[in-house]
Amino acid sequence: MAITEQEVQEKIRENEETPVLQVKNLHTSFFTESGEVQAVNGVSFNLQKGKILGVVGESGSGKSVTAYSIMQILADTGKVVEGEILFKGENILKYSEKQMNEFRGDKISIIFQDPMTSLNPVFTIGYQLREALQLHTKYKTKAEANKRGTELLAMVGINQPETRMKQYPFELSGGMRQRVMIAMALACEPDVLIADEPTTALDVTIQAQILELMKSLQEKMGMAIILVTHDLGVIASMCDEIIVMYGGRVCERGTADDIFYRPCHEYTKGLLRSIPNVQNMKKKLVPIGGTPINMLAMPKGCAFCPRCDNAMKICLTEKPDEMQMPDGHYASCWMNVKKMMEEEQQGHGTEEQMLKDLEKEEPAAVRNIDTI
Repeated sequence: MAITEQEVQEKIRENEETPVLQVKNLHTSFFTESGEVQAVNGVSFNLQKGKILGVVGESGSGKSVTAYSIMQILADTGKVVEGEILFKGENILKYSEKQMNEFRGDKISIIFQDPMTSLNPVFTIGYQLREALQLHTKYKTKAEANKRGTELLAMVGINQPETRMKQYPFELSGGMRQRVMIAMALACEPDVLIADEPTTALDVTIQAQILELMKSLQEKMGMAIILVTHDLGVIASMCDEIIVMYGGRVCERGTADDIFYRPCHEYTKGLLRSIPNVQNMKKKLVPIGGTPINMLAMPKGCAFCPRCDNAMKICLTEKPDEMQMPDGHYASCWMNVKKMMEEEQQGHGTEEQMLKDLEKEEPAAVRNIDTI
């Protein structure tokens, strides 16, 4: 039976709307002698083609482990214990080792945190670029791979690319090594690029250049990017959507405007209070108190509860679900339930009626709403 033009257009729209990458309820643990380290606890997100997703949080929040779970490059003690990772609808967790080797680089590439330790110091830049090109692309001969490698170095803004191909990593500056890592990641023109703290080891000026380079390459090649960082300032102007992580969970997600101007999770508010801006130049920055969560002994309730100034009894015993805020973005915080209760109280006129209404939806919240 012939396919109508309308069916063709509907299929095209469906393909455009389908996320290039979907992470569903991802749980990743490391099994050590001390016990199970629950590094990622139920992370879910969608990444659309040509979009930039920012994943932000302090050290130990599960950002990099999420990225490594997608690439399937976890340490021997690490394992994805639950969830799905769908690339264009296919669950890559079911791939064989051969399929994953073909998948990495060709479909998804990663830029690691430290280019000095990611590049092999005993091989030239050209050798390492050729290895990726000959393994995953049509450039099979040494001459073809050398020519393509030179083009890639020029594309990422490295001067004298022919000379750099013959040099070793220690002969290049930190910024140039990071550009080499970007060129290597882009060698196979992947659909998704994961940048794991791509500017951590660089000074501020070089940081800006690297971010500008990634943005321009993303627009030129139409790929999707997952930008993993602990620096909110890095992702403010780059990302279409931002995920804030703490204790291996997503605590808030939304656009940059949502996160910066309308934060609805106490951890996000704490991060923003610790960033200098024109309004607090003469004031002391307010750090988040306490220490990062012990992943070997995760609390029963909210992971941020021990460090939260506004923690309530329910925060100790119940994990908050993601709630949609009035502006459309999502946050997982019991303070939003409390705020909803207060607004309901004003609308209903009496606290007794408000508690009855809320008890039908959140009985646990009504029992434990008192502030600690």
